[in-house]
Amino acid sequence: MKYDVATIIQGYAQGYFLMADENDVLGWYGSRDRTLIPLDQRFRYPKSLQRVLNQERFSVAINRNFKAVVAGCANRESTWISPELKQIYWELYQTGWAYSFETWQGDELAGGILGIVIGGAFIGESMFYRIPEGSKVAMVKLVELLRKRRFVMFDAQTMNPHLERFGAYGVKDDEYMVLLDKALHRSCSLL
Repeated sequence: MKYDVATIIQGYAQGYFLMADENDVLGWYGSRDRTLIPLDQRFRYPKSLQRVLNQERFSVAINRNFKAVVAGCANRESTWISPELKQIYWELYQTGWAYSFETWQGDELAGGILGIVIGGAFIGESMFYRIPEGSKVAMVKLVELLRKRRFVMFDAQTMNPHLERFGAYGVKDDEYMVLLDKALHRSCSLL
């Protein structure tokens, strides 16, 4: 099945997201429980990470090396980012919908978060790190930027223990759709 940019954005705007199964077959997925990263005072992180932030070991960038972030997110034993989905992310990036939020240590990519921006919604697709704390610093700095740019939501799609440590919480589908509708009526930008 061919996925064009307009269809993909329409799917995300209706609360779905793309994933490939274990056979690299791409499909639309939804969830009765969506995971959100809080953009308010509920967002938290370990005190040890505050020390890392204070040391300013990492710089942040947006779209400095989008392809490397996608590759980093897909580079795991079991991945849902198929070759076809990599190409879709590239097309979304080229048309201004997909972004990589990156941390760098000098000239080395330390970690990053891949996401899609629709209105006031940042829909996080995946994250990775190459240098310890790289993705965690990216998370903190991205939340700061989303707050500053008045985003409505940071959708992380599914819960995991890593996200729970940042205060991630689940919402039922009806609440998610209300937030998504509010986000779609806002014009926000990462750049």
